[in-house]
Amino acid sequence: MNETTNSETTKTAPKSGVRRRTIKPKPPKRGFGYLFARFIAYAAFFVIGLVIAYRFIPMPATYLMVQRAFEGDKIRYHPVSLRNISRNMVDAAIAAEDARFCYHIGFEWEAMKRAAKANKAGRKLRGASTISQQTAKNVFLWPARSYIRKGLEAGYTALIELFWPKRRIMEAYLNVAEMGDGIFGAEAAARYYYHKSAKNLSPSEAARIIAILPSPRKWSVKSPSGRVARRASRIARGAQTVRSSGLDACIYN
Repeated sequence: MNETTNSETTKTAPKSGVRRRTIKPKPPKRGFGYLFARFIAYAAFFVIGLVIAYRFIPMPATYLMVQRAFEGDKIRYHPVSLRNISRNMVDAAIAAEDARFCYHIGFEWEAMKRAAKANKAGRKLRGASTISQQTAKNVFLWPARSYIRKGLEAGYTALIELFWPKRRIMEAYLNVAEMGDGIFGAEAAARYYYHKSAKNLSPSEAARIIAILPSPRKWSVKSPSGRVARRASRIARGAQTVRSSGLDACIYN
């Protein structure tokens, strides 16, 4: 009896030293929706991280700078802090580009409605884009007009208004705006046109630089046309109003 039992045990017992093969369950298949969601999450993380980083560090370059370099322009770009840019330049920018800069959250809805109506009628209306919108475009995007770019511009505008103070938005704007052939920012413009630092620009000098921003590659600071000269005079007067009315209070108070 014992011999039979021992024999059966020997037959059924697993051989020593032999591992049992375990079958691992197959991972679930990831569909397109899952992969797309991960892509969006990573993209959002990158974009928000970049926006936060640029709150504290100068932009090394912009898309437009790279484009101009490929076109053969010599790039002049000297980013400086806002304390090294004349208040005359800040007030001129507010007067010319965005009188309600300190009071909106990135968008001027009424101006956008007027621009949309003008575009529908075949007319071009300047002034719909706030300084915040222009900064978002200049820092993060390309210059060509399209609905895709405008949509991205709106997103970036909301982000910089959320993560940057108004002072940083103005600082970035005045550092990367194109102000002539290959000339980017107030410091580069001041050195090129007036052989001085942006900190020392007079009201009339600041107004003349800002006056060419609608068309910086066609209009001239050194030899302004009658149209540019008149525009510069209006900007200089408007800059006085900006300062006396406290329209730059979000920057200097």
